[in-house]
Amino acid sequence: MYIKCWGSRGSTPVSGAEYEKYGGDTTCIEIRTRSDDLIIVDAGTGIRRLGNQLIREDRSTFNFVFTHSHWDHLMGFPFFKPLHKKESEIYMHRCPFPGKYIETIVTKLMGPPHFPVRYSDLKASIHYKKGCPGTFSIGTVNITPISLSHPNGGCGYCFEEDGKRFVFLTDNELGFVHEGGQTYDEYVAFCSGADLLFHDGEYTPAEYAESIEWGHSSYMDTLHLALDAGVGRLGVFHLNQERTDAEMDVIVDRCNELIADKNVSLECFAVARDMEFHL
Repeated sequence: MYIKCWGSRGSTPVSGAEYEKYGGDTTCIEIRTRSDDLIIVDAGTGIRRLGNQLIREDRSTFNFVFTHSHWDHLMGFPFFKPLHKKESEIYMHRCPFPGKYIETIVTKLMGPPHFPVRYSDLKASIHYKKGCPGTFSIGTVNITPISLSHPNGGCGYCFEEDGKRFVFLTDNELGFVHEGGQTYDEYVAFCSGADLLFHDGEYTPAEYAESIEWGHSSYMDTLHLALDAGVGRLGVFHLNQERTDAEMDVIVDRCNELIADKNVSLECFAVARDMEFHL
């Protein structure tokens, strides 16, 4: 399983010299399976660059899985260039909620007055397939959802292939249980033994004290989750829109100091634009 981050910023895209290391694009993750299926998780602004890359590769078949419908996870969708090519076959998996939730969100996103190109004008063939709430498969990858603790709900996912597990839990508040969310212990169990975990770590502890119930976690809570779950690698995700590269480096250094003090085996980093992983 190949994983690439095309955007890890939270809430809104940012630009400027102080954001060059980690990038300013919002959430978009690419996963390529052993069976050569291509999975796109969320359609933040990072999906624009991904689309350009896929056109250069002459790829034509894509699978979409969404965590939730907040704007920063969808705003790049209309700029995904394969949508405008008649050769494209796009499979939308019905997550995070079953039924016609995804159809409704996507059609509204591209309806007037939000965007000048209507959903009905797209040249790609778009198909809708069963996904959540149970485990489902895309090629050689099995995907297990878990409900997020976040306003308006959503799903995180475990992607498993050949015994390797990648868990993606962005927009998940570990310090407060929102309606439909899980307890801390349930998230620990879900992440247990994962080879790679990306988890929301938007706030410092001081910031989180002023932001409880906003749907995001302190990086310290995220670190404790990774330690309690015994994961191999932790990527702090959903980087705060105001967090500069230098400030993010301080957070990563602090996490690694705490890991060293505990004398445990855990690799911790902040997820940056264009990071690649092989599991």
